[in-house]
Amino acid sequence: MRIEKAKIISNHRVADNCYKISLDSKKISGSCHPGQFINLKLNNNYRPLLRKPFSIHGVKGSWIQLLYRVVGQGTEILSRKRPGERLDIIGPLGKGFNYSFTESELSIPLLVAGGMGVAPLFYLASKISAFKPLVLIGAKTSRQILCKNDFKKIGCGVKIATDDGSLGYKGKVTDLLRRILKSSRLTKKTSIIYACGPEAMLKEIRRISRKYRLAGQVSLEAYMACGFGVCLGCSLDTKTGYKLVCKDGPVFDIRQLI
Repeated sequence: MRIEKAKIISNHRVADNCYKISLDSKKISGSCHPGQFINLKLNNNYRPLLRKPFSIHGVKGSWIQLLYRVVGQGTEILSRKRPGERLDIIGPLGKGFNYSFTESELSIPLLVAGGMGVAPLFYLASKISAFKPLVLIGAKTSRQILCKNDFKKIGCGVKIATDDGSLGYKGKVTDLLRRILKSSRLTKKTSIIYACGPEAMLKEIRRISRKYRLAGQVSLEAYMACGFGVCLGCSLDTKTGYKLVCKDGPVFDIRQLI
């Protein structure tokens, strides 16, 4: 974990209320792993008082990329930051995804993203692109689907689910996952599911992974005050006792979640 004043390279809108920011971080970028996050100080005053955690969306050389949606005061302030300004960041923080498998162990990883869940999963996909991951992206409408073309550019298969049917499968992304897993050919080739998204989606994926006896890792969200395990504000009850999302996660084995 390091602290750095990172220079903003770019900060632009990629969809409705969604932005991608690139930070030049020579001290932190080389230590990042998919699933980890960084904590940003968004202002020099007390508004907002606490740092904000953001999943690492990608790393290119010394640049760290973050994908975020404007949902409150903090992200509104971030969206107004301009290239050349500097941000006080801490990172990399947390435990990321485990993807140390061989080709004989895994043929088709399944990545399931709900809404902004694409943020950490894209970084993961870039690391395992040789395995041709199948990425399922779900959102309420087509306007909220993010990173579809980005995943395709790195060689991933992509399937879309929208609640209103405006793009791809009409329904929940977990329903689409169930339909895909009904194919015995795909199930035999799949040994792990990676997921990030709303809590209800992750609960359903846990049920699905148990039914098909698939390993799974999920990235969780939580309110964090410190980001490195001091304040104990992001505690989570698991089968092996209480854990901290910021320190023991945010990535957890899906079988350990209650």
